[in-house]
Amino acid sequence: MDLQLRLGVDLGGTKIELLALDAAGAERFRRRVPTPRGDYAATIDAVAALVRAAEAALGARGSVGVGIPGALSRAAGLVKNANSTWLIGKPLQQDLEKALGRAVRLANDANCFALSEATDGAGQDAEVVFGVILGTGVGGGIVVNGKILEGPNAIAGEWGHNPLPMPTAEDLPLPACYCGRAGCIETYLSGPGMSTDHRRATGEEKAAIDIVAEAMSGDAACEATLARYEQRLARALAGVINLLDPDVIVLGGGLSNIDRLYARVPRLWAAHVFSDDVRTPLLRHAHGDSSGVRGAAWLWS
Repeated sequence: MDLQLRLGVDLGGTKIELLALDAAGAERFRRRVPTPRGDYAATIDAVAALVRAAEAALGARGSVGVGIPGALSRAAGLVKNANSTWLIGKPLQQDLEKALGRAVRLANDANCFALSEATDGAGQDAEVVFGVILGTGVGGGIVVNGKILEGPNAIAGEWGHNPLPMPTAEDLPLPACYCGRAGCIETYLSGPGMSTDHRRATGEEKAAIDIVAEAMSGDAACEATLARYEQRLARALAGVINLLDPDVIVLGGGLSNIDRLYARVPRLWAAHVFSDDVRTPLLRHAHGDSSGVRGAAWLWS
């Protein structure tokens, strides 16, 4: 079988997913397996096994791109800034290339999301796309003219580990972040961040998905938590617009499925954007959970 295959791998903290795209960008194969948490060698083996399974099923060899929850250090070539901590300090690219017998391209998972949405998703045809992940963590990626912008430190778009702009009394005390700092955007706008904020305000333990559902049903305390979330998201994204002025901002991750964000947040960010007229569209992802793995495949575009 003569296929031009692009294999994308999304190396997440709980699952590893592989997607095979043909030359036209159509899906040809998909498989997920649990991530062997804490076991680096088993993680390499799991990725290699997925690639072999896809190529055996399709009868062709493909390029391999991998999205990771971190980045490669420019100084050492080792993984840094990964919330999948067993990857930190490891020569992941070299080990995957050895296991697969070919060149492998790696990129931050938020960068892969942004690339997917810029290539054939919600940001298609936009010159500058800022992609946002709002999930267990908070990340960002920048794509300019169809190419990921990484920067000399490999941290372009690391929006989640900037401080939340203009903290108010409701935002204090600044929450501690796993990265060693306090008050990071991620500590407020991630799913666990929303849960923590609700607990601080009410004393109640609730998952983000339940807070949103109960806010929609009229619960006053959950509505107040969601309103604080929207205010913080608006302030944080206004900073992106002031600095980058992207053509489009695309949201992904579990919290991107809150419908009202797309109408309310742009109304709120207007007060914080340094312009008399804010034309930046805030859009929902086109490819859902598949955007990260699709973007990994498009690393070989």
